[in-house]
Amino acid sequence: MLTVLSPAKSLDFESKLPTKKHSEARLLDGAEVLANQMAEMAPDAIGKLMSISPELAELNAQRFRDFALPFEPGRERPAVLAFAGDVYVGMEARDFGERDFTEAQKSLRILSGLYGLLRPLDLIAPYRLEMGSKVSTSAGNSLYAYWRERVTALLAEDLAESPGPPVLLNLASTEYFGVVDTKALGAKVIAPRFLDAPIANPDELKVISFSAKRARGAMASWLVRDRIRSPRKLPEFTGLGYAYDAERSTPAEPTFVRRSAS
Repeated sequence: MLTVLSPAKSLDFESKLPTKKHSEARLLDGAEVLANQMAEMAPDAIGKLMSISPELAELNAQRFRDFALPFEPGRERPAVLAFAGDVYVGMEARDFGERDFTEAQKSLRILSGLYGLLRPLDLIAPYRLEMGSKVSTSAGNSLYAYWRERVTALLAEDLAESPGPPVLLNLASTEYFGVVDTKALGAKVIAPRFLDAPIANPDELKVISFSAKRARGAMASWLVRDRIRSPRKLPEFTGLGYAYDAERSTPAEPTFVRRSAS
């Protein structure tokens, strides 16, 4: 079983790293082509492409200009410790032990607009490039066209080598998971769903983006720490107060409910 996650816009390249382990991203050649292309764009064009402020546009234009291989530990850092959004807050990878990082390297993958597909310990430079960005490349007018074949093929290779049955656990967003050609992948896909209800109205269950992102990270962390390698174990997840709801679940979409959210 292999788990896929989305990356995060928020980054942390300042705090002390809890491990010296690192690896090299396997699709760096494609990332370098994209970074060089983006480096040629003016900041205002990047701002329009990403719908971001002039300040963020200038920051990310400079990041693309600074992109330089080979990556070096200390300058670049492992993806799972560089991303700092809600999913990664929920994951708490900074508390992983060395054996946890080894397990994560085998069983977790991160989809990326710039890097295609990352293992947790793959070094990355700071960047922002959503998978849904309309970037024209030799493969087409989107990053989906640019990455789909290579990302799907690499996932298939990793699934063949991952512990447990050939199952892809989708904890990524719709935007990012769209890059995976599930028909070509040839694996069962399971997409957990997380529902919350306010105390005032416990029957009003719905997906709350902030909460669901943290729940995805918490589930990914649980899978790593407890060495969960089969989808049969998924109903045992109780992180962040969620509980498996058999009535609302299907084999492809196990559902977890939390009724204590305010």
